[in-house]
Amino acid sequence: MKDNQKDNQKVQLKGQLKMYMQWPGFMAVLLVAMDIWVYRIDRRAGLLMFLFVAIYIFMASILYFYGKSLIMKDLIEFAVQYGMVQNTLLRELAVPYAMLLDDGRMVWKNEQFEKILGKRHSRELYLSKCMPELNRSIFPREENDVVEMDVYYEDREYKAELRKVSVAGFNETEKLLELPEKKEHFIAVHLQDMTELNRYIKENEEQRLVAGLIYIDNYDEVIGSVEEVRQSLLVALVDRKINQYIGRVDGIVKKTETDKYFIVLKKQYFKELEEDKFSLLEDVKTVNIGNSIPVTLSIGLGLSREAYAQSNNYARVAIDLALARGGDQAVIKEGSGITYYGGKREQASRNTRVKARVKAEALREFITMKDRIFVMGHKLMDVDSFGAAIGVCRAATVLGKRAQVILNEVSASLRPIYNKYVEDSNYPEDMFLTSEEVLALADENSLVIVVDTSRPKMTECEELLHIAKTIVVLDHHRQSSDNIDNAVLSYIEPYASSACEMISEVLQYIVDDVRIPRLEASSMYAGIMIDTNNFVNRTGVRTFEAAAFLRRSGADITLIRKMLRDDLESYQAKAEIIRSAEVYHEKFAIARGEHLNVESPTIIGAQAANELLDISAIKASFVLTEYNGRIYVSARSIDEVNVQIIMERLGGGGHMNASGAQFDHTDMEKAVESVKQVLDDMIRKGDI
Repeated sequence: MKDNQKDNQKVQLKGQLKMYMQWPGFMAVLLVAMDIWVYRIDRRAGLLMFLFVAIYIFMASILYFYGKSLIMKDLIEFAVQYGMVQNTLLRELAVPYAMLLDDGRMVWKNEQFEKILGKRHSRELYLSKCMPELNRSIFPREENDVVEMDVYYEDREYKAELRKVSVAGFNETEKLLELPEKKEHFIAVHLQDMTELNRYIKENEEQRLVAGLIYIDNYDEVIGSVEEVRQSLLVALVDRKINQYIGRVDGIVKKTETDKYFIVLKKQYFKELEEDKFSLLEDVKTVNIGNSIPVTLSIGLGLSREAYAQSNNYARVAIDLALARGGDQAVIKEGSGITYYGGKREQASRNTRVKARVKAEALREFITMKDRIFVMGHKLMDVDSFGAAIGVCRAATVLGKRAQVILNEVSASLRPIYNKYVEDSNYPEDMFLTSEEVLALADENSLVIVVDTSRPKMTECEELLHIAKTIVVLDHHRQSSDNIDNAVLSYIEPYASSACEMISEVLQYIVDDVRIPRLEASSMYAGIMIDTNNFVNRTGVRTFEAAAFLRRSGADITLIRKMLRDDLESYQAKAEIIRSAEVYHEKFAIARGEHLNVESPTIIGAQAANELLDISAIKASFVLTEYNGRIYVSARSIDEVNVQIIMERLGGGGHMNASGAQFDHTDMEKAVESVKQVLDDMIRKGDI
């Protein structure tokens, strides 16, 4: 009993309440001091005041000591009731809340949290058994850390927020539960139901409009291939196909020109078009009322989160890219991302040279306006790129200007032709420059002409593209998303066999009766031969017309054959690559070129890829060669497989039957596995 009385006596007030209770004492001291001062002035007044002070002190003492116990009792009752109210409010809080131990065991949860778990899991000791995402591996490590993540539970989506709550001194005050030493903390889990909000966000996103453009690629050719009385019927059938296809997904079609359509559809239905891989591209080819040429379309779609006008701009960029890649495909541009569909067939070459004449006239204007002209192709310049650069130099020469070629490394296959120019006194010593030399000479007034590539990273000197303001691109490869976007003139013909074919046509319009020296004509002719595999691949009417023009200009077939011959080591290396070939899926040949001990293994790899196509049942060949810390892939096909879309999956590109890619490592097994994985994925999805 005495111990309890002593414990009760130890219960003291503190803080502002203690200060409030002590004010009567302070007043008593002040009144006593005043009474002494009054007593010295007037003894009767001091005695009278003393009487009142004594009564005040007596009453204040009684109220203090008696009221203190009542206040303590009321405070204790308030604290108990406050704790009960606080506990009730927390338990009935509309926000799901729970406390976990460091190992993930639940020690407390409110009613909303129990409601989410349901009766089946309401007594689970570990939260991770119900929600595997909320396990101890993601718990916050520091007190100020907050972990947020999305959790899916019984068809509901939650945003979970986890905090580390310190309860230092818990073991000293709590008698029923003891936490492990140095782990006096809980993990507070708060769940926010995001199901409805995410549904509204998704619905809002799906309601966004997608702008699109549809062009008939070969309108003039198709119309010209049917009788005049049937032309309107052919157009009507194509219109019907397009309207039915877009109308099926609740879209709107507006015909703007005879061969152009503007479309608008919701994003949710746009996904349906993606899933069927834009079957309209193949469906429209079935329109046949006597036309000898099938109708092909190009589709460009643009999606922007910012504005509908931006979606329309994206659609124009996408349709331009589809046309530049040869047509017969759909291109989707969403922000900075670009996706391609279709384009499995080679676009038919057009016999008209109107475009070549227009581009030649524009190029002539740029050349005559500039005094310093630089020409460059792609890295590891091949015969086609070299011949095209030489052809551009000849165009500058006949216009009274001088052009220089950027060439950093001369490959073994290019050296015989290159040496002919170095040894010929008719050509200046500084005709060929390295990147370092060019950067010291170039300025913003220079003219840069890029041939045989349209990708900045593939050029011999990418820095030059940022210095010069006037850039011209002449290429025959299908465009990719990372093309040179600041060119003032871009002439890209994906159906051309080679860059030399394009330059040969341009030369004929630069000046009348242009004369090309024998060596230069031979170089350009060799470029056409290399890229067409001796006029076997991608050759059209204009290819042979360009070859005939070069032959008339003096191209020497015997000289070309001598310059393009392989040495014994290269021939043996090619045979070694072919020997290592394996057949994958009974139609793909995959070969490796390791430790070849030749100067230009990539050239040998390309030649081996061409020869592997001579094996029956092989539809495409892939040769991987190691060179300068990288692995280069040469992909070739005849007609059934589009190797360009395969190489694009690996970050490369090129033509439908001649493409390539690079790996930034020398792990041959890993590179081969990557090629096989791409082939497996595309076969499974029906892309090849």
